[in-house]
Amino acid sequence: MMPTTSSRRAAVASTPASAAPAAPPAKRDRTHYLYIAVIVAVALGIAVGFIAPDFAKELKPIGTGFVSLIKMMISPIIFCTIVLGVGSVRKAAQVGKVGGLALGYFVAMSFVALAIGLVVGNIIHPGSGMHLTEAVKGVGHTQAQAAAEGPVDFLLGIIPTTFVSAFTEGQVLQTLLIALLSGFALQAMGRTGEPVLRGVEYIQKLVFRVLGMIMWAAPVGAFGAMAAVIGETGMDALKALGTIMAGFYITCFLFIVVVLGTLTKLVAKVNLFQLLKYLGREFLLIVSTSSSESALPRLIAKMEHLGVSRPVVGITVPTGYSFNLDGTMIYLTMASLFIADAMDQPMNIGQQIGLLLFMMVASKGAAGVSGSGIAVLASGLQSHKPALVDGVGLIIGIDRFMSEARAVTNFAGNAVATLLIGTWTGEVDKERVNRVLAGELPFDETTLLDEDSDEHLDGVPEQGGEKELAKA
Repeated sequence: MMPTTSSRRAAVASTPASAAPAAPPAKRDRTHYLYIAVIVAVALGIAVGFIAPDFAKELKPIGTGFVSLIKMMISPIIFCTIVLGVGSVRKAAQVGKVGGLALGYFVAMSFVALAIGLVVGNIIHPGSGMHLTEAVKGVGHTQAQAAAEGPVDFLLGIIPTTFVSAFTEGQVLQTLLIALLSGFALQAMGRTGEPVLRGVEYIQKLVFRVLGMIMWAAPVGAFGAMAAVIGETGMDALKALGTIMAGFYITCFLFIVVVLGTLTKLVAKVNLFQLLKYLGREFLLIVSTSSSESALPRLIAKMEHLGVSRPVVGITVPTGYSFNLDGTMIYLTMASLFIADAMDQPMNIGQQIGLLLFMMVASKGAAGVSGSGIAVLASGLQSHKPALVDGVGLIIGIDRFMSEARAVTNFAGNAVATLLIGTWTGEVDKERVNRVLAGELPFDETTLLDEDSDEHLDGVPEQGGEKELAKA
């Protein structure tokens, strides 16, 4: 029987400082320079976008290619994390409890985000003074056709064509389903399934190592993505649509600081700004690529390192990326009110609530689809107030800038959700959380994993596993 994670961490904590290896600081220094390079690349991209917009547009494939490299790793990382977490927990009810609590929380927070967006949108009236031109009328109808299909199609779409097609098609929810089924099967196999768990653990180390290698291309990807978006948008759109952009950014900021900050402090007893600082590099990656998916694998690794158990992280983070879309909810709210005001067809409160409830459901089916925010917005307007679809083209020009705020808010919401769900289920090592946020246990940027966490060799899960074995 191998020692448990807690005993190994205690041993590590009691090791004299003189015996600590010198390698980790060197690794952190190298990655520190990497993210300085990302900041420089973003600044250069902005400069190139303004100076040579036509050339900057041609750089878009560079940013797209980097994000695609990251997305390539998402399915195997989710699969390994969930299989190792679920497969090592003795009772299936624990997994169901985490999943049910997570979904309930996601729905509640979606309503809160919608409410905040409604309040701010009705106060600032962002679309007042805008004028609709013939050139933008057809854009909304095109986007509406690209929207996700109904809830039945969405549910059927979770089921992959084959066992391995979930990995090849890049569908997060399909991967989640296959991983949960595999984890429950290994859980039922008991000791017989331990060699498979050992193999999956080695695969996880491999994919995280590959991800660490890909991250060194982040400066190039950030440069291409930022240059392209500046070149395509320019200053004219930013000036003309500055009101809704400013209002949207302020609303997202208030949601993160007031709502998420209060929940984090009251429930997890953690300072939100410490958590955001811990995830600072992920936020930089999101802003530079305008994609929250680029930071999904790192969020999984970092929340495990923070002290949240692997089953909670493995279930909450991937599910949250499809169902916990706080930033998207705020965006849909303010964009709808913006278009209604711009077209001089304001909606009353009843119409606003009905439209946004529909969009809240529709957005779950469109999660992970490129341009899904615009597509859901267009389809919702077409279903509830077709006359407003013509106005969708008004915000196409700045949608990319708003997508950055959406992605940052969604990411922050999922990080906080993971910590809260872990706290409510008793699957958080609170002492470790405090030490990590205080900088005493730095994250290994090279492997993206804790090398001492081999608890799956004896079927003992991380963090809350000892409690489960005691109950069994």
